[in-house]
Order: sequence, then structure tokens, then C-alpha cells
Amino acid sequence: MTDTLFTKIINRELPADIVYEDDEALVFRDINPQAPVHLLVIPKKVIPKLSDSTAEDQQLLGHLLLVANKVAEQEGLENFRLNINNGADAGQTVFHLHIHVLGGRSFSWPPG
Repeated sequence: MTDTLFTKIINRELPADIVYEDDEALVFRDINPQAPVHLLVIPKKVIPKLSDSTAEDQQLLGHLLLVANKVAEQEGLENFRLNINNGADAGQTVFHLHIHVLGGRSFSWPPG
């Protein structure tokens, strides 16, 4: 599998404004923010899309949600939106599973 932008960030081959890291996850600020706070939570394990995850990934997926909550709290967000795009037609541009943590402004529904 070809390295993605995100695997290069994990491997420190590309710079990123990293706000959190543990053995399973990395969180950094989006370079094209869509809100005052826009973080990306990624697993260090390469999973191209959420639909590519398996039962084996259950604990990791739960961990990513807990990390998203933790970094939202670190950023002082009481209200925030989490978003996962699955596939190109859903807006996914980097094929390495990631959770967008967006906050610092009001959001409307439905999105996009």
C-alpha cells in the first residue's frame, strides 16, 4: 500500500501541528480548517476507510472516539461535531481513516 499523507505525518516525514499522540492514535490540526477548531484524529494502523475496518478493529475504533472527546475537551469545546467520510463520493480525500473534530462555531443540519 502506498504511503498516504497521514502515514507520512505519523512517520514524521511531513510536519504537522500535533496536539495529541499515544501508541494507537495521532491528532493534529487540519491545514485547511473548516471551523475555528478543526482537528484530525487518525489511527496509527492504516485503515483506508471506515468500511475497511473489521471486528478486530473494534477496540481501536472505540479508542479513536475517546481520543476525539479528550482533544475536544483539551481545546475547551463543550459543543463539537465529529465527522467521518467514507469514500470519495462522501468527501474522503485522504484514504487513511480519520475523524474530523470540528468546533468553535455553530453548525447547521444537514451538512453539505
